[in-house]
Amino acid sequence: MDKRPLKCAANGVGLLGAAIVAGTVMIGSALADDPIKIGFGFSQTGPLAPNGKQALLGAKIWEEEVNAKGGLLGRKVELISYDDQSNPANVPGIYAKLLDVDKVDLIVGPYGTNLVAPAFPVVMPKGKVMIGLFALEVNSHFHYANYFSMVPYGPDPKVSSAEGFFEVAEAQNPKPQTVAIISEDSEFGHNGAESGEINAKKHGMKVVYNKSFPPGTTDFAPVIRAVAATNPDIVVVCSYPLSSVGIVQSVNELGFKPKMIGGEMVGLQATVFKDRLKSKLNGFINYETWVPSPKLMARAKPFFDKYQARAKEAGVDPLGYYLGGWGYADFQVLAAGVEGAKSLDDAKIADWLHHNEVHTVIGDISFGPEGEWTKPALMQVQYHDLTDAANLETWRGMSYQNVVYPADQKTGDVIYPYEKAK
Repeated sequence: MDKRPLKCAANGVGLLGAAIVAGTVMIGSALADDPIKIGFGFSQTGPLAPNGKQALLGAKIWEEEVNAKGGLLGRKVELISYDDQSNPANVPGIYAKLLDVDKVDLIVGPYGTNLVAPAFPVVMPKGKVMIGLFALEVNSHFHYANYFSMVPYGPDPKVSSAEGFFEVAEAQNPKPQTVAIISEDSEFGHNGAESGEINAKKHGMKVVYNKSFPPGTTDFAPVIRAVAATNPDIVVVCSYPLSSVGIVQSVNELGFKPKMIGGEMVGLQATVFKDRLKSKLNGFINYETWVPSPKLMARAKPFFDKYQARAKEAGVDPLGYYLGGWGYADFQVLAAGVEGAKSLDDAKIADWLHHNEVHTVIGDISFGPEGEWTKPALMQVQYHDLTDAANLETWRGMSYQNVVYPADQKTGDVIYPYEKAK
């Protein structure tokens, strides 16, 4: 029998096998050359933009630095971001586009409670790891195993978000007895108000007023007058940036002087709002997530040097203390999960993050079962001795604010009651 056709066939098979191997090598090489795409939405317009812009610059600095070091898993990274316009209604569409059209490999969640919550129904069916930036208690509704929270509230945010404010009040002599709570009618406001109720009960204080106001409120005089009519010793305020500014202004204009006021006011941490309010901030006690104290600046200075050198050109908060460092740390956490798991598989990344501590510019973080921090690190600061001549150099340091809680971060004593700081 003539064996030549069989030989030709065998040669053909060999050539086909070689082609397949070569093709596989080429595909593998192409994949290695493709960047790892990371998608997210941060507010660049609307009332949350002063904070979202800080976070985005922090993210871009991280992208540049990690690529300069060779990327993740030997591949460059590429950030794909969209402006959610500070509007929760825009969030589902943005994350659907990122996952279904842009085909990103990984995601990071939005900034802010009201924006993070709407992302869950889109992200959960895909099983993606989502890191929510400054979102209060959102996973208590979803119990999503692949969610991680970048905010230092600790394992029980519904307690800790107002806890520091009440701990400061508890230490005063005489101890305050009555509490008023005002909150924005939103996911964040509702959670914050509930924390106020929980802590008031815990400290044996009576809640004499607890009402919300609509988002978009511009005239806060009626709100403050209604609160003042109940004559509370302390006032817990749960508000987003523009509302926070309006409340501070109305408190000053009406001469309202409870013994303590503040607690959960978003926005006062940003330079743009501090610069607008200046001396009107004196006496307010409010949460902070990071301050430029010598203790905290020790590990973060290289990042903030880089951020502040670029802030003016980028048109963002010139200091970046509130969200700049956190935007950078957000991606440090995701990167740690990827490198720790040695994979882009979301389940493996989530498992690694649940079982390992992550070192970031804003501190060392461990995550519990619901994705919250295992230990709270939220601070309360009090503004003092501000004049209307305050400027960027004022906000750069600690001269105008004391950390009054917790004890291990304390930089000064409380001025009590509030009117003594005016």
